[in-house]
Amino acid sequence: MLRGTHGNRGRWALAAAGAPLVLAALLTGCTAEPADPGVSSAPATAGGSSSAAATSAPVTEQLDPAGSAADNKAFFDQVNQALIAANPAAGGQDFTSNLRSNGFDIAAMQVTPDVTTVGVAADSIQFSVHWGDDCLIGQYGQGQYESMVAPALGTGACLVGQTRAIDW
Repeated sequence: MLRGTHGNRGRWALAAAGAPLVLAALLTGCTAEPADPGVSSAPATAGGSSSAAATSAPVTEQLDPAGSAADNKAFFDQVNQALIAANPAAGGQDFTSNLRSNGFDIAAMQVTPDVTTVGVAADSIQFSVHWGDDCLIGQYGQGQYESMVAPALGTGACLVGQTRAIDW
């Protein structure tokens, strides 16, 4: 019996030693590039500008009115990241106005409030452009910008929850 118990301990020790490797492999999968090419994020640096594209460089992508939301995502990101680089304190009006000045339809946009219902600055804001059957969705807050392409909701909207009127 002692021999059998020792053998089980050895297997448990081996399993315990291998568990961190399995966990590391699983977590590595969580940080890999997204499988969907229409979904990505661009983390920003502490200064509020993205390390990848939000520099002082001019916008090089172009809006493709005949393209899909996924086709226009790089331009959407570049326009938003350029705004963040120029104005790290940008709010909803800034994002929607900037998108409009770069060719996106303001009537197809939604934006969440910059201030919560209790009068405190929102931790982040979301803004979207409805494009065909999909939505270009951006989120900015605490120096971080992320975006994605997602199907429009059944209501035809892009954002869930309270949005504000775009009357500027």
